[in-house]
Amino acid sequence: MLLVLLVILIALVFEFINGFHDCANAIATSVGTRAMSPGKAIALAATLDLLGALSGTAVAKTIGSGLVDNNFITLSTILCALMGGIFWNLVTWYYGLPSSSSHALVGGMCGAAIASAGGFAGVIWYKPAVAAAGHGAIATFFKSGGLLPKVVVPMFAAPLCGLLLAFCITAVLYTFLKALNHTTNTRTRHANRGFRLMQLVSSSWMAFEHGRNDAQKTMGIIALTLFLATTQGTAFAHLPSGLNFLRTPQFDIADWVKVVCALTMAVGVSTGGWRIIKTLGKNMVKLEPVHGFAAQTTASLVIEAATGHGIPLSTTHVISGSVMGVGATKRLNAVKWSVAERMLWAWVMTIPICGGIGFALTWLIRRFGG
Repeated sequence: MLLVLLVILIALVFEFINGFHDCANAIATSVGTRAMSPGKAIALAATLDLLGALSGTAVAKTIGSGLVDNNFITLSTILCALMGGIFWNLVTWYYGLPSSSSHALVGGMCGAAIASAGGFAGVIWYKPAVAAAGHGAIATFFKSGGLLPKVVVPMFAAPLCGLLLAFCITAVLYTFLKALNHTTNTRTRHANRGFRLMQLVSSSWMAFEHGRNDAQKTMGIIALTLFLATTQGTAFAHLPSGLNFLRTPQFDIADWVKVVCALTMAVGVSTGGWRIIKTLGKNMVKLEPVHGFAAQTTASLVIEAATGHGIPLSTTHVISGSVMGVGATKRLNAVKWSVAERMLWAWVMTIPICGGIGFALTWLIRRFGG
């Protein structure tokens, strides 16, 4: 029982760190363009993140039962996976690198599962979905289960989609503003004022989508913990009647798990990850309100599509790609590619490093009988 409570506590620590680490995803562009003060932006993000986290469970189910074989997973395995993700989140936060909390968790889970299974059988690589009428091959692929359609392909496709879509949306907005200025002599500062107001909407949408996707990942971990504790061993054999709500004979996301994770994520967001906010909102591209609106709108569209398919997307990768896309509409050297290169290295290393930590900790526990 103590191990169950410890795993849940560490999972909530991960959720809190995820919140302040990824706070920049929702508010960096609003702060960078001065559409909102930092305090108001964080309050708005925390509120909408909370509402988003309570709105679904598709991503939670993917994390809890769609990426690793639960026959090889124990409570110790989950604990090792969480430790790998927490370590990497703290390192990248310290250096102000917008890395993926999602991939940190997935990497830790996969590494721990491989060590627990004694081979790659611990990972679900691809589990094809039944093709539905009216669904194309691409939609069917992303509805499938496993690491390949849910993590690996989206890891590359999502930031690229963000970059290209943001570039196109910003180009269309530039064309519209140019035509409007030609016909009405609208000044740039008036247009900026309008886009600052519109960023209230785009920031809210981005924060809501972040909650819908990111907060659900820890929900899946806690639900898996309760499921394993109920079906494996005797951890819940003598539960007091007041704790019967912990029993989870079938994998499911209980309402209390959703509420606790949503509140934890909101508290984490409310603390603000200023190092990463500075990188995304100021250091990579000098943003104007039109850029902030385009980047946030693009990222929200991409995350919305991914969440609908239960894909634990990296919101960090998407918003970073979108910021690069809007910056490139000004000119290619408007993006500080040296900063982007540092971010890219962090993205590439996240899954291997977290997977290595999860693998090593699990191997040590199994080796020495912990």
